[in-house]
Amino acid sequence: MAIQTNKTDKVSRFIGVILLSFLLVAFGSVTCKKAGEGETEEETPGVVEGIMPFEGSVKTVVGKYMFLPETSGFDIVIQGNLESGTLEDLIGNNVRGEGDISPDTPSILVANTLEVLGESGDWTNVFTRTEDPVFEDYLDLSAREEFVALADLSYDKKDVWEENEKAKVYGSLEMNDTGDKIAVFDDEGQEIGKILVDSYTDFSQFYLEKLGYFDKFWFYFKVKETVDWSQRRRTREMFHADVVFAGLF
Repeated sequence: MAIQTNKTDKVSRFIGVILLSFLLVAFGSVTCKKAGEGETEEETPGVVEGIMPFEGSVKTVVGKYMFLPETSGFDIVIQGNLESGTLEDLIGNNVRGEGDISPDTPSILVANTLEVLGESGDWTNVFTRTEDPVFEDYLDLSAREEFVALADLSYDKKDVWEENEKAKVYGSLEMNDTGDKIAVFDDEGQEIGKILVDSYTDFSQFYLEKLGYFDKFWFYFKVKETVDWSQRRRTREMFHADVVFAGLF
């Protein structure tokens, strides 16, 4: 899952995402409420809505989510099947298309069309949307506010996590044959304990792929059952969780 790159590339890509985010807020399109009887049209500044073209090289695909570095700040959703092959087949290929932007999902481009560049230099249509988008695992900024940052976390303080259904921690992902674990650290960089990952949503796996060149980030998850005391004391494994998102903040 990890993506290798040098320090300069890390900084450049991170700064690029931040700059584009500011530009989207500053120069985003405005939407208008349709005037009804006795009403006047009303502009809502800063809300992006409409159709946006996109083009670039496919870097990451998980489920229906696709990421092009050239469209940093947006995740592209392909709702439905391609005319031939799968989305994973497009990784490394140049694609272009048009997508819908909605204020309800401001970081998402719902692709209406998708073309792929062939070896001969010709563009071939591989997708035309015929379905409404479904966002069963999408987590926007307001929804992320419901997740509580677990403070003073320790394997012997189960009340810290058991009182929260939705929580987040800053840590690193460990993947092995016995199962994935989130290693959690204190302010001095010492490992506090581990969280056992039972499952991921496609949306969270998609972001883990995008964040592969970072060592640590925030994990958002649903808290599940606590590990038995004897195991917690021996392994520092604290509880089980279902991961729903991962990000830098």
